[in-house]
Amino acid sequence: MSALDQKIEQVRTVLSAAIRDFPPVVFANSLGAEDMVLTDIIARNHLDIGMFSLDTGRLPQETYELMQVVRNHYAIPLQVYFPDSALVEAYVAQHGINGFYNSVENRKGCCFARKVEPLRRALAGKGAWITGMRRDQAVTRGTLAVSAWDTDNGLQKFNPLLDWTNKDVWAYIRRHDVPYNKLHDQFYPSLGCAPCTRSVTPGEDIRSGRWWWEDPNSKECGLHASRVIQIAHGTGVSAQKFTEQSTELV
Repeated sequence: MSALDQKIEQVRTVLSAAIRDFPPVVFANSLGAEDMVLTDIIARNHLDIGMFSLDTGRLPQETYELMQVVRNHYAIPLQVYFPDSALVEAYVAQHGINGFYNSVENRKGCCFARKVEPLRRALAGKGAWITGMRRDQAVTRGTLAVSAWDTDNGLQKFNPLLDWTNKDVWAYIRRHDVPYNKLHDQFYPSLGCAPCTRSVTPGEDIRSGRWWWEDPNSKECGLHASRVIQIAHGTGVSAQKFTEQSTELV
């Protein structure tokens, strides 16, 4: 058995354990290369795992095109969650449509309204969620575990590709002819909202194209960090209002 085959088997083992111990399980699909690997593994093995994506309203066209490809290529329904319009409108009223460039606090406030709040709705009532995060993607992800309790969202969180390399991911995609976001062919290794994502040059860190105007230690959107109260203050809506809504959605 090759090293890649061993890693694939380990992923299947982790996913099967999640289904057995923490049902119902849902997969948060960002439509990046790693998440397309997980999509294929889940579909290929007929695993009882739901799948959803977050449409922030600012995604690149290539990401929307891949959403449609996933719908047509795989039998697993891809449920799409959208931000609460009132939260986005309040943020834009205070900070402007591109106010996230002005400060880390503003950027995280935008991420809260467009990502964190809909994520909480997507995870409501679930026993576990699956992500495609890898340890070598960013300095903020070096201490992650394959399985850990997610206190913010009140359920178990699994990162089955944690020890995969970028080479492993693309070896799997090539082997199984997995559809992927065409922005990867334009040197976009990490994908997010269009105004917060750019291409990188060879040799640059793979997360250097995300929020490139910020310090690397702050480059998370809040989906994978315990910063709900801090994020709330950058939204343009009262922190109390966001905190109350977050509590209701956990």
